[in-house]
Amino acid sequence: MSQAYSAGLTVSDSIVLKKQRILPLKGTVVAKIGDKVKADDLVAETSLPGSVLPMNLANKLGVTAQQVTQFLKVKAGDQITKGQILAESNGFFGFFKSSVKSPIDGEVDSVSQLTGQAMLREPRIPVQIKAFIEGIVVDIIPNEGVVIENKSAYIQGIFGVCGETNGELKVLVKEPTQNLTPDLITPDCKDKLIVGGSLTPLESIKKAKEMGVRGIITGGIDDQDIKELLGKDIGVAITGHENLGITILVTEGFGPIKMADKTFELLKKFEGRQASMHGKTQIRAGVIRPEIIIPLEFTKEDLVYQKPKDSLLIPGKHIRIIRQPGFGKIGKITGLPEVPISVESETKVRILTAEVDGKELTIPRANVEVIEE
Repeated sequence: MSQAYSAGLTVSDSIVLKKQRILPLKGTVVAKIGDKVKADDLVAETSLPGSVLPMNLANKLGVTAQQVTQFLKVKAGDQITKGQILAESNGFFGFFKSSVKSPIDGEVDSVSQLTGQAMLREPRIPVQIKAFIEGIVVDIIPNEGVVIENKSAYIQGIFGVCGETNGELKVLVKEPTQNLTPDLITPDCKDKLIVGGSLTPLESIKKAKEMGVRGIITGGIDDQDIKELLGKDIGVAITGHENLGITILVTEGFGPIKMADKTFELLKKFEGRQASMHGKTQIRAGVIRPEIIIPLEFTKEDLVYQKPKDSLLIPGKHIRIIRQPGFGKIGKITGLPEVPISVESETKVRILTAEVDGKELTIPRANVEVIEE
């Protein structure tokens, strides 16, 4: 029997997770190995350099670049405040002095004798990395971050927008085929991660934002609604940095698609529990999936981490299309031809045939993922 391998989405009621929490540049790690951390606990922090503002002191004082150092009132590395005098000329018999004041709070980055320019840097921007998941710190990456392990119920989505958030799970629909309509979203949804079924329309997303909902988990969504919310087209290659004010995770695809029964029952099972989620999605190299993580009780002996394996592509298995055309559609593999064929780009690729919406399609194997059942 023909077979191949493909990355698959994971939906599990119990899995050991290992998460790296890394700073964007070197800083201070505040957690220690063995620490039990909550989602909102600080594990590492640093500060990003502020923007640089050049000031031509020589021109402002009316002196040569080489003379600037004679009139400086500050030096490189000094902290400065807005309005503070940076340099001042002697004037004529103490009169007619010229001075240059700082336009910002910050620090003096450097002063050049070649150009007569001072480089002022705005205040540093603090960056704090939180644990994101509840678990145990099992490793420290010096000056960079930590590795956290836990035992969780775990769901990967196909697509999402916006970054990390956490809150209590609240299922608002009775069936995975039911749309998440605005009337279901009430004031008691504030700070919750709400769960819909088939489709969450634009009106419901707006209502959820008004009510202070932190995250929406839904089977399907209209891509035009996402475009309207963000004010621009959004590619499916890399997401997660949007500033929408609410995180959205789609478990199945675009359009009115019923949430998978296993996914819906798992979310229903853990309703009322604290969970973490994010909408970061990267389809191409270095695949990143949007995730829902529901921490479970565990002992250290439970933490035997196993790297997820690729899933087997065989006829009869259900797959989801993860690239255009047909992004988000679900089908069943009907065949795995051995001979590569030419596609529209004139590149020869390995393909499979699948029944999708009642039609048999030919799809590059790299454009699908297995749905674990």
